[in-house]
Amino acid sequence: MTIKFSKLTRPGVRSLKVGNKIIENGIGFERLSNGDGRYSVSIMVDGQRIHRVIGKESEGVTRKQAEEFIERVKTDSRFGRLNLPKGRKTVLGVRQAGENYLSKLEDEGGKDIPKKRQRLNLHISPFFKGKPLSSVTTFDIERYKKFRLASEATAGTINRELAVISHLFNKAMEWRWINHKPAIIKRLKEDTGRIVYLTTAQIEKLLEAAREDQDPHIFPFIKIGLETSMRHMEILSIQVNNIDLGKRVIYIPKAKAGARDQPITQSLVGFLGEYLQSIDHDQKFLFPSKKIYREYRGYMGEPFKRVVERAGLEQAVPHTMRHTAITQLVQSGVDLPTVQRISGHKTLAMVAKYSHQNGPHIQAAMDKLEKKYKAI
Repeated sequence: MTIKFSKLTRPGVRSLKVGNKIIENGIGFERLSNGDGRYSVSIMVDGQRIHRVIGKESEGVTRKQAEEFIERVKTDSRFGRLNLPKGRKTVLGVRQAGENYLSKLEDEGGKDIPKKRQRLNLHISPFFKGKPLSSVTTFDIERYKKFRLASEATAGTINRELAVISHLFNKAMEWRWINHKPAIIKRLKEDTGRIVYLTTAQIEKLLEAAREDQDPHIFPFIKIGLETSMRHMEILSIQVNNIDLGKRVIYIPKAKAGARDQPITQSLVGFLGEYLQSIDHDQKFLFPSKKIYREYRGYMGEPFKRVVERAGLEQAVPHTMRHTAITQLVQSGVDLPTVQRISGHKTLAMVAKYSHQNGPHIQAAMDKLEKKYKAI
């Protein structure tokens, strides 16, 4: 029988304010402080309370997936009450194995659980569905790779998904769900070419196109990205009170690698000084949202796409600005530890990949070596 909802509806979810929660028919929806929404389930089955976090809106999770989870739990419970012959085991399907896997990882304090949940819920589970985990073959894995390539997913994206499947297999053996790893997983070959970044001439074209766009936020968004190397969401979530023009830093409380002070250029200090004078005096975020359920803009993809097309730089994406800033720093001769401090990377190894072997800075370094030898 179809469950009817009067509160947990699409309009109800959209209008829910930050910090509030709707609970109906065992399904909960909470509007988080960052504007994202999180679905959870809390139901009684056979006298036991079952509580699960299903996932976030940003991960593609909807109320329907919460409903499907409840139905599967009830179905599994009915099967569990069957009088099966002694020693016979219930077959664990990929979809259910994925849910159990995420739950146990949370209990163990596993890493990167939101991304694992997203890859399982959006791609892996819908493909394999209820196929027994122990029956997944190498041929099935190859079919999955072919299917994802046909949907225009990149090799890197697919490899991250294959890593989740592999980890699921390994943990399933550790937890004794299966006796052996059922399939061989071969990763796709990824493009190891140079990181895409903009030249100074392309930067000028991009900024000029941004000035002409109708969206008043796109120019400051791009200027900040190019002059700080900040990530997409780090820029959009900037709070006005966290901008310290005197110290030339922007405080980022929720950066990917932990809270940090982001250094900014003197040029950006001048720009922000004028820009801050043009906004409302009580404005909390630099890029406020027009949507009632979040305080700052969640994505700048559409105006950015317009700008790059006008500039003739269709291959550029918002993250290209980060690559550009870091690459320009490296090619200007800035040492890698300093670049790491500016970019907010966790390790030097992550910064080192920006040192392109055939870049001008490498040629300049070799010229210095040659000059040194000639002086001997």
